[in-house]
Amino acid sequence: MKKLLASTCLTFGLLGGASYASAAECGSVTIASMNWQSAEVLSNLDKFILNEGYGCSADITVGDTVPTITSMAEKGQPDIAPEAWIDLLPDVVKKGTDEGRIIQVGSPLPDGGVQGWWIPKYLADAHPDIKTIGDVLKHPELFPDPEDPKKGAIFNGPQGWGGTVVTTQLFKAFEADKAGFTLVDTGSAAGLDGSISKAYERKEGWVGYYWAPTALLGKYQMVKLEAGVPNDAAEWKRCNTVADCPDPKPNAWPVDKIVTLVAKPFSEKAGPEVMDYLTKRSWSNDTVNKLMAWMTDNQATGEDGAKHFLKENKDIWTKWVSPEAAAKIEAAL
Repeated sequence: MKKLLASTCLTFGLLGGASYASAAECGSVTIASMNWQSAEVLSNLDKFILNEGYGCSADITVGDTVPTITSMAEKGQPDIAPEAWIDLLPDVVKKGTDEGRIIQVGSPLPDGGVQGWWIPKYLADAHPDIKTIGDVLKHPELFPDPEDPKKGAIFNGPQGWGGTVVTTQLFKAFEADKAGFTLVDTGSAAGLDGSISKAYERKEGWVGYYWAPTALLGKYQMVKLEAGVPNDAAEWKRCNTVADCPDPKPNAWPVDKIVTLVAKPFSEKAGPEVMDYLTKRSWSNDTVNKLMAWMTDNQATGEDGAKHFLKENKDIWTKWVSPEAAAKIEAAL
């Protein structure tokens, strides 16, 4: 408190009026927190910055992709969806945008949502010739199947995941069985994570499905394989994502577009400083991976993770906010 008073007493007369005006403009804010770790910490980060830096009265509402984006597109609520994976609902987003209920104000994750087949970095470093799926299929001996070391193994996600369907289809498309590989059902998210952890601790070969940003990739360095072919969106929709499609073709994983969605009424009342923050606020997958790894190791909540990020990464977040907001945020930590 003494630090806050010392830093503001000389400028209160100049900035006080502007501060109250900003708070009045911003008012109450509802921020959607999706049910995964990166979205949880980002929603808490927005809440802290908007409340402490810009005088908003922000609260978090828990939701999920489909109901949250649909509600924003149809009703203009909640006010902000910090991490919206809009490729999952392109028609809904387009309709809401065309009808003036929502706007896109930048991307919190400009790297995008990245899915695909990955190998450990230590293996990629030891075998620099392995860069594509085709390169991996030439070397089943480097990725031995735990049940049959004479064969290679490609580890898949659990049943019910979209990525599991795609991996199964790509396994067929690249004729991995003819190359001496088996497709391993890991049974669960924990089973998939465990297979990577076990391989990493033993410095063994591993190849399989995963995605970013994730806490696991913040803990273990992995390298995404190139498909060796460009993405064919029509073919991806026709067969690569359809479980019973009999003739999948080799294809590259598309990068999922992730944006911040803001309800139009809130964008009009929030004020230019708040909208400028929401537009600028972005971080790399690597930054989020490491933050989520810290959260997992420390059993930290989204609120804990947001405060940890603000304390440890001043060089990143101060570029998103005004100098006045930065001083208030620092004082509140």
